[in-house]
Amino acid sequence: MSVTSASYSHTLSPEKKTILETDGLASTEFDLLEDACIYVHCFFDIPEPGLLVRIWKTTTLNDCHSSATAQLLHAENISYAPAWTPVPHSGTYHFLLIFSALPKSCQMFDLIEDIPQPGGFISRHITRNDSDVYRIRLH
Repeated sequence: MSVTSASYSHTLSPEKKTILETDGLASTEFDLLEDACIYVHCFFDIPEPGLLVRIWKTTTLNDCHSSATAQLLHAENISYAPAWTPVPHSGTYHFLLIFSALPKSCQMFDLIEDIPQPGGFISRHITRNDSDVYRIRLH
């Protein structure tokens, strides 16, 4: 998650919306979708007013004991780079990242925002659970 302070007026570009045909919804088995995705709820304390955040599509989950990687599929409540999302002036900010599946053999993984500049976050040694839903506090 990239972070910057906003000391100027900034206009955000609207995110492109994906249209899903309703026929696709009827044929989708939602239990399989939930089992195939990993949900990471991210939280961080807002250190100062005027903060802007974004996530890079190169953010991944990496199995600690193999070369397996889960790709970022969707993000909610945070913009994809290069756009920025303004956050409230104080409190805790929350966003959701949805990743593709990791192998069932994965017991521990790292959340890594691999970006071409300083400021990417890393949360190491996240223990895998049966639900594949996680709450991560970022620092």
